[in-house]
Amino acid sequence: MFGFKVINQYEQGIVFRFGRALPDIRQPGLTWVNPFTDRLRKVNMQIMVAAVPGQDAITRDNVTLKVDAVVYYRVVDPVKAIINVQNYTFAISQVAQTSLRSVIGQSDMDQLLSEREKINAHLKDVIDEPTEQPWGIRVERVEIKDVSLPESMKRSMSRQAEAERERRARIISADGEYQASKKLAQAAQVMSADPAALQLRLLQTVVEVAAEKNSTLVMPVPVELLRFFDRAARPAAGQAPAAAAANPATPATSAPASSTGAPDTGALPPARDVPAISAPGRQPASDGLTVPDHAVRKTPAS
Repeated sequence: MFGFKVINQYEQGIVFRFGRALPDIRQPGLTWVNPFTDRLRKVNMQIMVAAVPGQDAITRDNVTLKVDAVVYYRVVDPVKAIINVQNYTFAISQVAQTSLRSVIGQSDMDQLLSEREKINAHLKDVIDEPTEQPWGIRVERVEIKDVSLPESMKRSMSRQAEAERERRARIISADGEYQASKKLAQAAQVMSADPAALQLRLLQTVVEVAAEKNSTLVMPVPVELLRFFDRAARPAAGQAPAAAAANPATPATSAPASSTGAPDTGALPPARDVPAISAPGRQPASDGLTVPDHAVRKTPAS
């Protein structure tokens, strides 16, 4: 009666006879073992959870942070899990800690924060490689639970996020102004075809301003009024050159300078009224009589 044992549904049994493991594995249910020569060892086949303590590590871009992880594993070969490793639960915890440090050192901080799935998959492969074949334990899932950053890094990331949001806001605002300018250009083309549309738009603007209960009403000057004055000023400016061409002015004569240096205010008679005068060569330059050059008859030198 002492040889009957009960194995639960989530367990499997390994029988050791005189210290040697028997090849056949006892399945769940009622089983009998020799109480004098055999010993039954039950192995839990459920998925177990191992919490990896927070590890202080340095990323590839030289950022110091603390990472916590969780490992989900189960036993697939009870014989290897009992014989090849003394305490597979503790062994899985140690392998997970060292692998976590190694993966963090090969990754950047941005990858740890934004690409969690890739980091988890890579960490699972690193932990599962030395445990499944020799230990008979399969790692089902590995998840990074928490990433603790220094306060200085948190402030830097906050400023970076704020600058990125401001850049996006400016780009969206500039894009809106560009699209609005295109629509305004199209509206200007439509209004230029019909001037009454511009007046209607002006009246609508006045109504919108007056609806805000303002004490001051601003009346803009229509652009067409300025163009009217511009067209009226152009013909007036063109008539002055035409009148000057029809009635040319008499050329002005310069008054000769007197011996005292003051200009002579008297007008000279026309050249045809001045008699021909022969001026000697010894006539002083300070003589008050001045004769035009075309009225002087020059005597050939002897």
